Amino acid sequence: MSLSHLASLLTPDARCVLAFSGGLDSTVLLHQLVCWQGQQPQLRVRALHVHHGLSPNADSWAQHCQQICQQWQIPCEILRVQVDGRHNGIEAAAREARYQALFQQLQPGEHLLTAQHLDDQAETLLLALKRGSGPAGLAAMPSQRSVGDRVHLRPFLDIPRQQLEAYAAEHHLRWIEDESNADSRYDRNFLRQQILPLLQARWPHFSAASARSAALCGEQEQLLDELLAEQLLQLTDGRGALHFPPLITMSEARRHALLRRWIAQQGGAMPSREALKRITDEVINSREDARPCLRFGAFELRRYRQQLYWLRPQPSLSQHSLTWQDRSQPLDLPADLGALQANGDVAALRQPDADEEITIRFKAQGYYHLLGRAGGREIKKLWQELGVAPWQRERIPLIYYNLTLICAPGLFITREGAASNKQGWQAIWLPQQ
Repeated sequence: MSLSHLASLLTPDARCVLAFSGGLDSTVLLHQLVCWQGQQPQLRVRALHVHHGLSPNADSWAQHCQQICQQWQIPCEILRVQVDGRHNGIEAAAREARYQALFQQLQPGEHLLTAQHLDDQAETLLLALKRGSGPAGLAAMPSQRSVGDRVHLRPFLDIPRQQLEAYAAEHHLRWIEDESNADSRYDRNFLRQQILPLLQARWPHFSAASARSAALCGEQEQLLDELLAEQLLQLTDGRGALHFPPLITMSEARRHALLRRWIAQQGGAMPSREALKRITDEVINSREDARPCLRFGAFELRRYRQQLYWLRPQPSLSQHSLTWQDRSQPLDLPADLGALQANGDVAALRQPDADEEITIRFKAQGYYHLLGRAGGREIKKLWQELGVAPWQRERIPLIYYNLTLICAPGLFITREGAASNKQGWQAIWLPQQ
């Protein structure tokens, strides 16, 4: 087993981060990286072990990985994650938590390497068939993909597990066995233990043939990506919202293809055909005054003013209240909303009276008169005029003097809050980046 598959994916001075579980596959890949580093001294390699905490042996696995890395002089870091399998099952939740932790640890210029092999690819294809996936799902795992500005490589996708086992035996490698791999209640284990052996006994080249099918599906998806990229760019604004009215007149196939690619751009998992039909029927075609919301795992799909938004659920802050006592210091806001800062060089707001306390709230009710506008407006109408989506309205910091609404920084100032002389100040909202 040569190192050519590494040479085809990596430059001699590449910076590699291996997802090191300590199992057979990743142990072989780590050993090969160490060997290749001996030939290419500029190559940089480090390992990350994700500690899911799902097995009573998890601590000993982490210790094993650290010992192997110490033996081969490879830096190794343990990443502890929490796994919540209530929504999509423990397998999917563990995979999502694992990749999230791994990508968060990558430094600019580093490549993530994982050790999935040819038989894993066959399992992934069969799982996609079980789910009724289209070409994107049937494309299974690519040998190389980009996640934002990060690169994820799978050097072993053309190599069967049997060849990895032979390599490990030849080099006397030690690895751990996850006891959960024997539990056929998990779909992938069921395929690995009971289905794939039958298929390969009948058709010895089944894994290789299924990998070719996956590659062909991947080529078709890449072609669609290229054909639809310009139109998707025209329909998407700088915040990632999708302008949906043009989709209504399209064929279902084209509409679904665009929706899939938009959701993928927003970081969502590939939706089923039934889910795409629900988006059309329950969101795009819902009443104009409706506030539709569909839940997709950790995300929500919402509609506002002919735009679709792919969002993580955000809690209302309507019950929160903060006191801003020292305006010489920024005031940190809850829920990752950033901070408020006072600027004394701009006289936009009047100074509070001696008996007035500055508080920050996230909810307003009633009618308000705004600076520079005639007549009063109900707060709901104000938000509509300002184009603030309903789910954002109780997450905007509102400055009060006692019970009097003074302003929404950057959006409006009430007449009661406007400065009448040069002794005023300005409130600046600095959202978290």
